[in-house]
Amino acid sequence: MKNIAGLMKQASQMQKKMEDMQAALEAAEIEGVSGAGMVRVVITGKGEMKSIRIDPKLADPAEMEMLQDLILAASADARRKMEATAAEEMQKVTGGLNLPPGMKLPF
Repeated sequence: MKNIAGLMKQASQMQKKMEDMQAALEAAEIEGVSGAGMVRVVITGKGEMKSIRIDPKLADPAEMEMLQDLILAASADARRKMEATAAEEMQKVTGGLNLPPGMKLPF
């Protein structure tokens, strides 16, 4: 019984750490960049776009297709960085314990 109580306490502590980590990630802002810094996108830890900066040189109507591609690339870059940050934080919380396949962060 003592081991079960200890496991329950550890599980409760891990759950609290995961909740704290999730709150910190949701408050985080991650920047994605493309076009050698000409397009910058900032997203939240939830993946919501917060801001976008575009170098004025890209405002040429003839370059609109390239601009659209760079925005998509910067957004994808920010999303990859956010996912990597979330995975890294999860490893810290779980002490390197691998979660079962298909089990992801709740956001």
